[in-house]
Amino acid sequence: MLIATAPEVFAAMSDPIRVAKWWGPAGFTNTIHQFDFRTGGKWLLTMHGPDGKNYPNESRFTRVIASQVFEIEHLNGHHFLLTIELVPKDGGTEVKWRQTFDTAEHYDSIAEFVALANEQNLERLVAEVQHGKSAAHPSPKGVAQEPEPLAAPHVIPWSSQAGQP
Repeated sequence: MLIATAPEVFAAMSDPIRVAKWWGPAGFTNTIHQFDFRTGGKWLLTMHGPDGKNYPNESRFTRVIASQVFEIEHLNGHHFLLTIELVPKDGGTEVKWRQTFDTAEHYDSIAEFVALANEQNLERLVAEVQHGKSAAHPSPKGVAQEPEPLAAPHVIPWSSQAGQP
């Protein structure tokens, strides 16, 4: 559970600049080419791995409900549906992360990697939500606040028009 409101968590999920900071496993950075954040919208990004390889990704937003649900269908490579639900709880928000693959065999072949990658992805989301809360509520004057280290994202251009790279 995150110690943040559902709108604070959703803000980190709906802003492409912020998404580029937390999306993917530890060590990855992202270039977002298109982020049409609406049901039916296209999301194109390249994940840059710590191994120096680039991993192009194409997804479609299948369901977007402000401060409640972020759902994508990942269209290239491993095909899956990812549903992230935000459930307000006393003192915070529960994040329900469900990734559904086409077959059990497909999931079984990558289960170990997916489990670790999703855990790291959620840890990065938590860090970005906390960073966003800190930025929204800066320390009072005269009180030193140590800056949080952030991996510098690659250039993050995006477009809200379908069909644009």
